[in-house]
Amino acid sequence: MAAAKRKRGPHRPASPPSGRTPSELQASIGSRSRDLRRVFLVPLLLTLGLLLLALAPRVTDNARLSFAFMAAVAGLLAWQGVLFARLSRAGASRGFQVVLRPQHYLQALVQLTVFAVWGWYWRPVYDFAGLLLAQLIFAYAFDMLLAWSRGERYVLGFGPFPIIFSTNLFLWFTDDWFYLQFLMVGAGFLGKAFVQWRREGRRTHIFNPSAFSLGLFSLVLIATGTSDLTWGQDIATTLTFVPTIYLLLFGLGLVVMYFFRVTLVSGFAAAALFGLSALYGSATGVPYFIDSEIPAAVFLGLHLLVTDPSTSPRTRTGKAIFGALYGVGVFGLFWFLEAVGAPTFYDKLLCVPLLNLSVPLIDRFVRSLQSRPRIRRIFGAPWATPNLVHMGVWIALFAAMTATGRTDGLHRGDMLPFWQEACEEGRAGACERLVRIQASYCADNAGWACNELGAHYVEGRIVEPDAELAMGYFARACEAQFQAGCVNLLDPSLVSRAPPRPLDLRLLLRQGGLNLVDMPERDLLERACGHGWAFACERLGTEVR
Repeated sequence: MAAAKRKRGPHRPASPPSGRTPSELQASIGSRSRDLRRVFLVPLLLTLGLLLLALAPRVTDNARLSFAFMAAVAGLLAWQGVLFARLSRAGASRGFQVVLRPQHYLQALVQLTVFAVWGWYWRPVYDFAGLLLAQLIFAYAFDMLLAWSRGERYVLGFGPFPIIFSTNLFLWFTDDWFYLQFLMVGAGFLGKAFVQWRREGRRTHIFNPSAFSLGLFSLVLIATGTSDLTWGQDIATTLTFVPTIYLLLFGLGLVVMYFFRVTLVSGFAAAALFGLSALYGSATGVPYFIDSEIPAAVFLGLHLLVTDPSTSPRTRTGKAIFGALYGVGVFGLFWFLEAVGAPTFYDKLLCVPLLNLSVPLIDRFVRSLQSRPRIRRIFGAPWATPNLVHMGVWIALFAAMTATGRTDGLHRGDMLPFWQEACEEGRAGACERLVRIQASYCADNAGWACNELGAHYVEGRIVEPDAELAMGYFARACEAQFQAGCVNLLDPSLVSRAPPRPLDLRLLLRQGGLNLVDMPERDLLERACGHGWAFACERLGTEVR
């Protein structure tokens, strides 16, 4: 037995499976660990940048805003710590892949131009710049950690820029509730990462990231009646403070159309809205939207929100259908939101996620058309023309809208006397809109508007009579030193009315958002006469005589 045993040689440690010696393996692990630390310096520095922004006076002066920043910083630091520890134990590495896509940086430049011009006419936009930068830093760190948590290399480029800019062109939370802004940004990136489907043989996100978060948070705000936590209404209305906002958006839209071939989306959206508004106006005698055929914020949406190439149809026919459905969707949502008493500025936001979901249906419909030669000849020919031809048609349509006063010119919906007359004639929805417009001007401290509202609630012709509410409006008119309001406050049994004072006209005539504080009184009267105020025309006539 002993002779049968083989003689064993000296013991040698087994080589690592990889074929590397222990020292080489240890060096490799150490190298990966150093690389991991260097990689994680990037989100750490971004988080420290967010912490530095938290020291700005606007943040430190507001305890709730400061909490939002500290919570965002703490969340990012905790995520980095947990992820770094997990990857270190696993000996895993993470990295970057630099990809600079034109659709990201060109869209970002266009959006930044809107912010720059808009802020020139409405100062809160410039004041918001620090908070916008904070969201951008948070977005980069969040997106980076999300990619690494999913085992992916982070694609470093300008991707977060258009997402953050697009979100903030339509909705901001107030400083006291700004932590919701960070949550909204995070929701957009989570939706892009996890809400996906297979399209054209590869996995891709379903929703436009900014539209996904905007739509989701809009639904929650409507359902909870908490729209006052946002600047949404101010954003929608102050865009018109830019005197030529439509021309500006049209020009910037041409850049997007040229580079990304989305002309049919924007053009058909505008055509559908313009056509439906014109039909409604012809049938009822009043505009569908209060002060334009296509509100400026909606015009912004059809150029810079619904046109994301990644989440819209690829075919030309599909793009035309997609755009037309956006126009119809905004038109219908405006009616619905107004009917249920919700803020109407959500109309341009809610339909985009629904349209993103409809893309496969649109694609299948287009393929069914293309499979039939006769139908393909009818519907395929118009879209076979180059994008520049489509742009030419869109330019002609916009020129026609401008020539008929449907864009930056004076619109009849901007004229309060028009709504007074329409209400007296009993036109559809005119009285409700008159009351809503006057309430808006009363909130701006226009004594005339407050007195008119009080008179409505005393007379009870266009609203339900309410003596207590009437006295409240008369008191506000009197506080604004509108004499008729003081008279009504003393004895509301005989309603006293008076024409707007110059001070009131400076508020009532801000069509286009112009600042009329320093306008000479004669020029103010001429402007009022042009807006249909008969008393102003009479005074000007008296001066001439």
